[in-house]
Amino acid sequence: MIETPSYADALRILGCKDGRLVKVIGLASAAERTGWALSGGPQLAAGLRGLRDAIVAYGEDVVRRLPELRAGVDRHTRTRRLAAAHAAVVVSAYFEALGEAKLPFTLDRLDRPEQISRGVPTAERFARLVAELLLVRLPTPEPHIPYADTRAAVERAYLRMSECLAAYVSGLSLWDELPVDDQLQLPRLLADGPPAHALRIYDEDYRSLALESHEFGVRSLVTEPPPPATALSRVAWLLAELAPPRAGDRPMIHRVRMAANALDQPLLVVGKLPEDVYLPLLGEGYLSPRCRVAELTQESTPALRGWWEGQRMLADAEAFLVGHLTSLRATQVPLLVLGEPGSGKTKLTEVLAARLARSEFLPIRVELRGVRARAGVTEQIEQAMAGVLGEEVAYADLVAAADGAMPVILLDGFDELVQGAAARYDYLEHVREFQVREAELGRPVAVVITSRTVVADRVRFPDGLLALELRPFDDDQVRQWLDVWDQANRALLARRDLTPLPPEAALAHGEMARQPLLLLLLALYDAGGNALQRDHGPLGRARLYEVLLRDYTERETGGAHRVAIDQELVLLGAVALSMLARGSQVITDEQLERDLPALCHGGEDDPRDEDAPGGWARKATERFFFVRRGGHAFLHSTFAEFLVAWITMYALRDLDRRRRLAGDEPLAIVQAVDDDLLYAVTSHSCLAERGPTVGFILELLAEVPSVVRARCADLLTGLLRRALHERTRRHFTGFRPVRHPLTRRLAAYSANLTLLIVTASEQPVSVSALLPGPDALERWSSLTHLWKGQLGQEGWTGLVTTLAARRVVVDGREDVVLGGGAEPIGMGDVVAAVATGHDPQHRRLLDLLLRALGAGESLPFRQRVALVEELMRTAGVRSPALYRALGAMWYEEGGDRAVLRPLLRTLLDDPADRMATWEQLVKAGIPETALWEIHQNALLQGD
Repeated sequence: MIETPSYADALRILGCKDGRLVKVIGLASAAERTGWALSGGPQLAAGLRGLRDAIVAYGEDVVRRLPELRAGVDRHTRTRRLAAAHAAVVVSAYFEALGEAKLPFTLDRLDRPEQISRGVPTAERFARLVAELLLVRLPTPEPHIPYADTRAAVERAYLRMSECLAAYVSGLSLWDELPVDDQLQLPRLLADGPPAHALRIYDEDYRSLALESHEFGVRSLVTEPPPPATALSRVAWLLAELAPPRAGDRPMIHRVRMAANALDQPLLVVGKLPEDVYLPLLGEGYLSPRCRVAELTQESTPALRGWWEGQRMLADAEAFLVGHLTSLRATQVPLLVLGEPGSGKTKLTEVLAARLARSEFLPIRVELRGVRARAGVTEQIEQAMAGVLGEEVAYADLVAAADGAMPVILLDGFDELVQGAAARYDYLEHVREFQVREAELGRPVAVVITSRTVVADRVRFPDGLLALELRPFDDDQVRQWLDVWDQANRALLARRDLTPLPPEAALAHGEMARQPLLLLLLALYDAGGNALQRDHGPLGRARLYEVLLRDYTERETGGAHRVAIDQELVLLGAVALSMLARGSQVITDEQLERDLPALCHGGEDDPRDEDAPGGWARKATERFFFVRRGGHAFLHSTFAEFLVAWITMYALRDLDRRRRLAGDEPLAIVQAVDDDLLYAVTSHSCLAERGPTVGFILELLAEVPSVVRARCADLLTGLLRRALHERTRRHFTGFRPVRHPLTRRLAAYSANLTLLIVTASEQPVSVSALLPGPDALERWSSLTHLWKGQLGQEGWTGLVTTLAARRVVVDGREDVVLGGGAEPIGMGDVVAAVATGHDPQHRRLLDLLLRALGAGESLPFRQRVALVEELMRTAGVRSPALYRALGAMWYEEGGDRAVLRPLLRTLLDDPADRMATWEQLVKAGIPETALWEIHQNALLQGD
């Protein structure tokens, strides 16, 4: 939970000058910290009536002075004052209602000096009451919470206050003077009377706050559907309502703001635009998104689409963004923006930065793929700013130069840190620590982070983290965007007797038309010859990418034939492969000059190009599909993922072509299949590292005739059986983007062969058919352990996620079936099943048991630890549920961590799995310091 102000905090933030309130609350606070006797508590006069009058008067004063409290201060100070004003109003409403409540006594009667308290001195009991009423954190309005929910939270606070008051009265001598009926009815009278009346007063006061402060007004807008808008235009005027635009920035800050103002740039900033179309500007073509919002916990599963269906839909995403940036939460935890590839995450940061550039905020965009992945948050910001300013500037100096403008750090592409070699699963916690540290230094900062939804199950969520999910376009948004496209391109297309893409033709492609990037690509493809308007059949994403690339290449090369176009695509595919092998979306000229000729020059060991130096890199990256960002990057990462799939399929078609050309010649029958190109393409990285790549392969294979797919599956099966055997000579050996050990390359090649066999086969594939012989499962187990040990966390996780498998028993013999099935199960379960003798259904039951043990249901702590130990010893359980259970038990209140240490030591004993196990345990919440201590003690005892 985030830190919200109590009433006592509110008085301090607002600079209350009412001596009575300050003294009473100060003494109560001291009594809570040091005890009644040491705090000067005996000096505290018990006066509930006087306290009530002072609180009500101060609440009225706060509402009256709200314009004065908002004026002349920086953004964060104003946010804190508004939250404090709300806290003052909440408490004032209750005390006003309490003074008017129909109770069997008056407040004056409670304050009689002759009151005697049972067991505890009256003054101390009053001090405790003041602490319970005025030192507890109070609800505060937030943009993702409807007013009705905030009101319900306030009502719960009022009920708690009434309970405290009832307990206070029951301890006074007045209680014995009350009739028995009044004693019985008092709790109900206090629960029904003051809270209900206080809520009515609170409603009126909140309306007054909203009229005087646009921040409160904005937070009420999030439940009202807004009119259609582009480029977050309402964010601009909502921010202008909160504070006037800043003027007279220092030169350095002016340059930062100018760099953020990208609304007059094309919707896609690319290398070379097609000459016969016009890309709308960002300020014209970006539509304000539809979003769902949720506060994430350790139990949340935001990587699953179905989980989001149960979360709150935001009626007004723009009002939410403004409300969030002006809330307390914004400077305490980051805001995580999740979306599918092409959903507009990067564009959201660009447009939001542009809208913030003329406000009291200082937007700073950081493309995470362009900074050092393992660097700290501050260092990453400084690297990004060095690119903008052309000089190195310390973050602290940048904030100081901003003269009170609150920084908003927009970290784009968090998934690159999770999926890359850095594996920054704890990055969100580092961001929160950065925010906490900056706030302590008097430099509060808001942070927005974007990421693909699919990686959300691989990271830890800090307490209080809010997440937005960007939703696909609805029909009206598709029509609205195509209307923008129509206005921009109708005249241009009319010169070629063509018309812009109409909504009906686009919507015929279903989900393809509902992702912003794919809708743009559909419109671009249709602009080539109105193909989508002539053929209303469904178009897959892979087919769209291929025809778009081919169409653009053909137009750029003046109508080149198919072979020349294939050569262009091979060149682009080589670029994508080089990026995948390096785990990066950015590649330099030097890297391209080394890699491209090695793969595209025919496989010679010492390729020499006749072009001048720089020819290969220039030829590959001068097209429409690239942008420059500290190197070369595809305009969207899905282009790279498609091209990896395309060049893999090209190598597979090449394999089939060479085998068919060999025919039935006697020597051809005994000679090995020439898989050199396929090996060069698939032996550096596991294709499943990027989930969309496998999806593209499936789409491309769907267009291949069944007979060809079957032939390819047979060829690949033969290659798999001898994939680990030595080959004396291969071509394309110069293509080494990363110098991996041979074992790593053989692991990647054999894993990718298995993936391709399963995807090419129209029926599920059994391990006994892939690896015939009595030792099929042993050979399979050896392969899977090779993959797990060599492919790295991302490759192994992608493989487990992508390759469905299940254990079966046929004619009394155990087997594993890959692909298909009504309930595909992760391959990791199958590997464990083969090794331990437990089938996947049994494994799921074990995971459910582990989850219950971690949640602390029914059994005492030590008994649950003993059960976990037994499962680890007898069943060989090593599943994510085990790590989560240990993490929950580590932090369980009253739990004994000492009895968990032997279990953690057992998990860390295996050197082959230690790194992956370590990461899983840290992700589950166990501190690395504790794991390091356990590991070091184990080493010492081993010596």
